[in-house]
Amino acid sequence: MKKALILDLDNTIYPVSSIADALFESLFNVVEEYRELLGDEKLQHIKYEFTRRPYQHIAADYNFSPELCQKGLDYLQNITYNKPMVPYNGYRELSQVPITKFLVTTGFTKLQNSKVKMLDIENDFAEIHIVDPQISTITKKDVFADILQRHDLLPDEVLVIGDDPQSEIKAAQALGIDTFLFDPENKHPEASVTYKSVRLVDVLNYL
Repeated sequence: MKKALILDLDNTIYPVSSIADALFESLFNVVEEYRELLGDEKLQHIKYEFTRRPYQHIAADYNFSPELCQKGLDYLQNITYNKPMVPYNGYRELSQVPITKFLVTTGFTKLQNSKVKMLDIENDFAEIHIVDPQISTITKKDVFADILQRHDLLPDEVLVIGDDPQSEIKAAQALGIDTFLFDPENKHPEASVTYKSVRLVDVLNYL
């Protein structure tokens, strides 16, 4: 029996695609100004990446110029989202399970807090941690380890739930924590994880 769950936010509790157009329209316009330097094909990939990975990682991988990188950071550090948001099917069932839950998400502090508010999920979690690369070098792995230590939890008493094999899943595996990969579009068929499903509600089978 697991004693605690650690959940990611973006593309785990809700689909980023559901808010991407409204949220990133201005950012897309900024990047569009650099179409000639980036190229059409790369630009389309970048727009998709905005829905699934931290901006800083995208900027580094696609060699954004210092000017473009800073413009994007200036925009993202100051935006919030204030329109209705709907979680994935299965999240409400998971939220009602009487087990301690922690939310650990990477992103800009203001923006991530606004998503939590609009999803109305703050009371679902004992703690909410925002890993913001702009203000700290702390990683998800650091946060997971801190949660284990402070709450006197063994790795096998915890399950980490997320969508990204290279982020929260990798961090959990490094600490010996079981993982559940939520992969509704089966984007990671070869991922090495403890559990995997296209349905979030299937987490209930592994508690």
